[in-house]
Amino acid sequence: MLELVLASASPRRRALLEAAGVVVHLASAPCDEQRAGMEEPLAYARRVAEQKLHAARARFPTMESNVPWLAADTIVWADHHPDSPLFGKPRDIADAERMLRRLLGGPPHTVATAWALWTAGRVEVHLESTRVTMRALTPRELDVYLSTDEWRDKAGGYGIQGTAAGWVTRIDGSYTNVVGLPVAQVLQRLLDASPWSRTMNGVER
Repeated sequence: MLELVLASASPRRRALLEAAGVVVHLASAPCDEQRAGMEEPLAYARRVAEQKLHAARARFPTMESNVPWLAADTIVWADHHPDSPLFGKPRDIADAERMLRRLLGGPPHTVATAWALWTAGRVEVHLESTRVTMRALTPRELDVYLSTDEWRDKAGGYGIQGTAAGWVTRIDGSYTNVVGLPVAQVLQRLLDASPWSRTMNGVER
């Protein structure tokens, strides 16, 4: 059975990994996620994922040093707009509304997750992108959604596993990536990179 240390406070990432049969140890740490000026979105996601990993390992230097560590950062990127706005977690309800009005009913946007993996004494950073297309909402639908707390703590103001499941008309790429982690890609890399994980569910690789 695979196990890892998850350097993230995200309950969604933990749930995804545990549903896939991974034993998860939690070890998150505060990290400055401020974007550096007009930093390119994908470079920003990669940098933050790696910073989260290093911050957690520095905070818990003696924890589970014999298993991989994983950190991730998910961004929503409206690359169909000329200024390519990057949408993180909304500051407040007005910010959530601003984000959603730019994402709903238009061309597809990109959800990208950068994930940093520490294993066997080295760090590698990967990136997975998914294209998401959403229908337009009526003003009533949007108002009802914003009146809930569902938009909080979610990049772009929505979670595809919740109410927004009824907005999405098309996905090109990994579904779990939009939730917060491309689980199949992460597990494949763990199996490829880690000598200790030659078996999974009792099957020799």
